[in-house]
Amino acid sequence: MTASLPPLPGPPDVGKVRADLTLAPVGEPEQLRADAARNRALLLDAASRLLAHCGAANLTMESVAAAAGVGKGTVFRRFKDRTGLLIALLDHRETLLQAAFLSGPPPMGPGAAAAERLHAFGPAVMRHELDHHELILASRTDPLRGYTVPAYRLRLSHVGMLLREARVEGERELIAHTLLGSIDATLVHHLACQRGVPVERLEQGWHDLLTRHGVAR
Repeated sequence: MTASLPPLPGPPDVGKVRADLTLAPVGEPEQLRADAARNRALLLDAASRLLAHCGAANLTMESVAAAAGVGKGTVFRRFKDRTGLLIALLDHRETLLQAAFLSGPPPMGPGAAAAERLHAFGPAVMRHELDHHELILASRTDPLRGYTVPAYRLRLSHVGMLLREARVEGERELIAHTLLGSIDATLVHHLACQRGVPVERLEQGWHDLLTRHGVAR
């Protein structure tokens, strides 16, 4: 007699995960927050310019400080280390993607049917991962962390919600993980840039996966 596996926990609530993405620094005086936000924006702008010019591999805390015209200590206080800086840069770009699928126009945003939103979601994320592949890889110091960061949890919850609305049967959380795995940055970059697979074929692969799970276009 084989023991049955416990049921998977349901995916996190979209609203709660979205609220967790931006947390104010604990204990920081209210009057300093506006200045802190301006300094952070200044540093991220400088880092973005350097990233475009020299790539993630050559981005350092010292170069960001010089480009922003501040002391190196200011950059370390704001981001703690280089990984923190890279994650902050990635979070800024991720926020734009999140806005598109949470509140943007259809077909990816609200106002379209769940099936239509799912079919639009994959290609958008795929192109986002390709555009920011270098930054994504540079910020991945822990391979398991990718499954616990708020950005992935939000994607998982969003896809799971749309699968429910589309009345997809089966273990929807596992299906959502499988779908997201098919558009992971490392895999997409390998197939598109190293194997020469056209992005259009990768997008068609997303549509085929959805169709196999009963999500018609």
